[in-house]
Amino acid sequence: MNRLVLDASVALKWTLPAASEPLAAESLRLLQQYAKGEVDFLVPDIFWAEVSNVLWKGSRQGRWLRTVAQQIAVEMKDQNFPTVPSLDLMTDALQIAFAHDRSVYDCLYVALAVQSRSQMITADERLANSLAAYLPVKWLGAL
Repeated sequence: MNRLVLDASVALKWTLPAASEPLAAESLRLLQQYAKGEVDFLVPDIFWAEVSNVLWKGSRQGRWLRTVAQQIAVEMKDQNFPTVPSLDLMTDALQIAFAHDRSVYDCLYVALAVQSRSQMITADERLANSLAAYLPVKWLGAL
């Protein structure tokens, strides 16, 4: 089975209105592959904070109701993705951040991909473009 480190930017596309969300179809296809057991996801613990923060912020901005955001959070949590503590990734993430001038937040995902010998999938094209030549990072739009 193919294992992917799932960036929050990809998972959040499952919850946003597909008509107005770029790469929504690609992210949903990845979710379907997960549901069929064709791929497995792994996330750093920061994933959960990032997802929750986007849900909170979107609710504050009127993108969806608070109850909808809370339901999305429950559904996301119920996916029960294997989660790795950031503490276990911190040293490698900091080294990657220094080497490639990227945020430590992003590099926690990258460090997890390196440590788990898998590939990180992100909807952040700039991040993917800056790291893909050096590290196991792939842009969702290239799937």
